[in-house]
Amino acid sequence: MPQMKNAEKRKPRILIVTPEITYLPAGMGNMADKLSAKAGGLADVSASLVARLFQLGADVHVALPHYRRMFHVDVGRLIADELRTYQAHLPDSRIHLAEDRCFYYRDTVYSQGDENPHLALAFQREVINNIIPTVQPDLIHCNDWMTGLIPAAARRLGIPCLFTIHNIHTVHRCLGEIEYAGIDAAEFWKNLFYSRPPYDYFESRDTNPVDFLTSGVFASHFINSVSPTFLEEIVRGWFDFIPGQFRNEVIAKYNAGCASGILNAPDDSYNPETDANLKVNYNAQTHHAAKISNKMQFQEKVGLFKNPDAPLFFWPSRLDPVQKGPQLLTEILYKILEKYRDDNIQFAVVANGPYQQAFRDILGFHNLYGRLAVVDFDEHISRLGYASSDFTLMPSLFEPCGLPQMVAPIYGSLTIAHDTGGLHDTVEMLDVANNTGNGFPFKFYDSEGLEWAIDRAMDFYRLPTDVREAQIARIMVDAKQRFNHEACAAEYIKIYEAMLQRPLTELFDGGDANQNPYTNGGN
Repeated sequence: MPQMKNAEKRKPRILIVTPEITYLPAGMGNMADKLSAKAGGLADVSASLVARLFQLGADVHVALPHYRRMFHVDVGRLIADELRTYQAHLPDSRIHLAEDRCFYYRDTVYSQGDENPHLALAFQREVINNIIPTVQPDLIHCNDWMTGLIPAAARRLGIPCLFTIHNIHTVHRCLGEIEYAGIDAAEFWKNLFYSRPPYDYFESRDTNPVDFLTSGVFASHFINSVSPTFLEEIVRGWFDFIPGQFRNEVIAKYNAGCASGILNAPDDSYNPETDANLKVNYNAQTHHAAKISNKMQFQEKVGLFKNPDAPLFFWPSRLDPVQKGPQLLTEILYKILEKYRDDNIQFAVVANGPYQQAFRDILGFHNLYGRLAVVDFDEHISRLGYASSDFTLMPSLFEPCGLPQMVAPIYGSLTIAHDTGGLHDTVEMLDVANNTGNGFPFKFYDSEGLEWAIDRAMDFYRLPTDVREAQIARIMVDAKQRFNHEACAAEYIKIYEAMLQRPLTELFDGGDANQNPYTNGGN
């Protein structure tokens, strides 16, 4: 193996590859303040991890698609000096944009139909062909199926790779199609995972599809899911819908001691003390009066009766019946509204998705206007919903992590959740007598289980105001300490240390560099 001569003293270089990110810290590179494209929790955890690593002084780099429209970059309007600055690849930049016209004019990160695989191939082509050779990373951190081919290329180069599983979606494409997209998969085809065992390259090239997500697990050196319990659920085979080959590869990593679960954390902007979307900001000590003011404004905005004493239940997640469980609520919604009519109970659904129409049908058929609100997702209204609501609904069938159930208690809204995955790791049954717990989990995934949890929430709401105030204050303080970027980033740093076999002080304070496997030929 060739050896690097006179290796410079430097910190290991970490390349984080993600299709979406909420923000990038100032100082990372040209136009860092403009680069934001979010579809879900992956964007938040990517942003928080990058920000924390950068704050600590790590040599962290980011690869993401160049979404010009979402980044609000109108190249046609830039004057000459601006255009030169925009196009310049500055030597100190740590942001590396995958260039392809398919990204430039998009309004969303993902699409419906067959466009997503094309986007994934274009992104990975740029990372493999251009960004990795430019960055020459010592470690690559990939995220989800959109980056599932990169660990195979990294293994061929001898670069340690962490693969984070945010969800279980995948796509399948043959080697021929991968190569037509500009990726020379012949160099690392043996490190990919196929629909059936390959006989040789030529036999499999056009007839044996590659599983992107399972390839990411198979080829990476270490994996993590975004909650410890979801990892255990995969390993134990709790869900029939998880593909067997994906599960088997996760089990292999798990049994080898190369798998862990790390909870995501909500963005730091979810803070009732500073959130500009609220009518009145507040903290744990001042929450009671402030939440009433916010509730009155929220009720007015979404069309609910204005009533400061109404127990308000808030639905913040997309209305997806496959995962999120909105059908459990529709089955009992009218019954619950009638059962607690004298309590003036209210429900607000601030979300999009295929099940939204079912809620609108219930609203109209039973004439529930003023008691039930169904509105499209809006970031301002959603944040106000957390600050206004007494309870947040998360009855998911499965949940790799979830963020609403962590955001809710920060704002003093208690979560009602199915006891699964990341919800199990973050929502514990409230026990007023012992000053423990933060919500109302239910174990059996059906409408009766959800109704039982709503009943427990109403039992709590009927307690004396001072008792409720004390519990909510305790929960808010605990949530702020528990669900934050520092705790999340610290767990990822532990994995980086183990993979690089170097302590924290060398990762961030300098020291003799490991030989870069990209430049020395790998293993």
